[in-house]
Amino acid sequence: MPPTAPNRRQVLCGLAVALAAPGALAACSSGGGGAAPPSPAAPPGTAPRAAAPAGVPLAEVPVGGGTVTTVGDQKILVVQPTAGTVKAYDATCPHQGATVAPPEGGVITCPAHQSQFDAATGAVRQGPAETGLTEVPARVVDGVVQVT
Repeated sequence: MPPTAPNRRQVLCGLAVALAAPGALAACSSGGGGAAPPSPAAPPGTAPRAAAPAGVPLAEVPVGGGTVTTVGDQKILVVQPTAGTVKAYDATCPHQGATVAPPEGGVITCPAHQSQFDAATGAVRQGPAETGLTEVPARVVDGVVQVT
């Protein structure tokens, strides 16, 4: 007996499985309407909570220095160029994407190719980088540097 052509459901299920679509297996079942069950809803009267800003205790950010931390997928350099002045920068060097080191003597240096940046402003001091570091919003709340 010659093989039969796949029917529409078989083709769609094969495509869904190939794409690893959520709920694809439920849609391929032979029972009921073939739809995946609905996701549970939030209880009535509740609102989604915003994520709290990531933070670094101010005590861990030395005056004249800094520390590299991770916020989500992004590495952030938090610095305190002078007592009470806090800044945060994307820790990715704009030259070739290496992670910069915390500042020493007011200078942030990229260990990959020795680009240098001003710790107080993020401006490039010495190349090969042609642009400065990107500033990231930060504030001190209850002794914690919050990076948003």
